[in-house]
Amino acid sequence: MLTQVREIVSDVEIMGGTPVFAGTRVPFDGLIEYLEAGETIDDFVRDFPTVTREQAARALEEAAMFTEQLVCESSS
Repeated sequence: MLTQVREIVSDVEIMGGTPVFAGTRVPFDGLIEYLEAGETIDDFVRDFPTVTREQAARALEEAAMFTEQLVCESSS
């Protein structure tokens, strides 16, 4: 059986519910801000060593799938 690990979690007890990388207090939107500013995933994980490169990449994939699901639901 496959288990899906969520890389982005939100818990009111952690940073007031701000979406963070699982197992950290690093906000996911920090990665988005880095990428929007022209920085790389490697730059981000260098500055936030509690997040791995693989975790950041999977989180981006997770966010993309969630966004795609929202688009599909809104167009139905």
